[in-house]
Amino acid sequence: MSAISTKRMTAREFLQLPEDPPEVRRELVEGEIIVSPSPNLSHSNVDRVLSHILMAHIEATATGKVSGKLFGDVDNAVAKFTVRRPDIFYFSGPRLHLVATGAVLGPPDLCVEIISPSSARTDRVDKLREYAEYGVANYWIIDPIQKTAEAHVLANGEYALAAKGKGEGKVHFPPFLDLEIPLAKLWWPKTL
Repeated sequence: MSAISTKRMTAREFLQLPEDPPEVRRELVEGEIIVSPSPNLSHSNVDRVLSHILMAHIEATATGKVSGKLFGDVDNAVAKFTVRRPDIFYFSGPRLHLVATGAVLGPPDLCVEIISPSSARTDRVDKLREYAEYGVANYWIIDPIQKTAEAHVLANGEYALAAKGKGEGKVHFPPFLDLEIPLAKLWWPKTL
């Protein structure tokens, strides 16, 4: 009788892999590589528009850095065996030391996930649990299909819904309560 042994990949090992092939996004979850397809047009539109809104606000207030300004789509080593790739993430000024050459080495102050048809369960269940476990203070879930947005804040190791909006509403989400986000700008295709 022979035993089969499997070894979980570490974040350090994962970060040594070559770049993803075209049309593929890899993440490491509890030591196992998972693959997801590239985002669709609605997802990409939300990503670009929201990144622009956040970057303008963050630059005006000099409060830190958002992923779109410096890094784009990069790996975020949030734990020893987990490397996620949030659609958008933010680090406040005092935590910018976690942004190292080649990777992000710790939990951001904010992770934003934009739901695609294939990612709803992952974003609403798995990442909600993981980001709370790894200490991400704020987690936003944006759903371009339902045209909804939710902000969750970490309290006592779990997320509590802090604010939500839908359709053409305007929201103020932590950690940027002084920023008004007009949701209608996020949705594509635009309705007449």
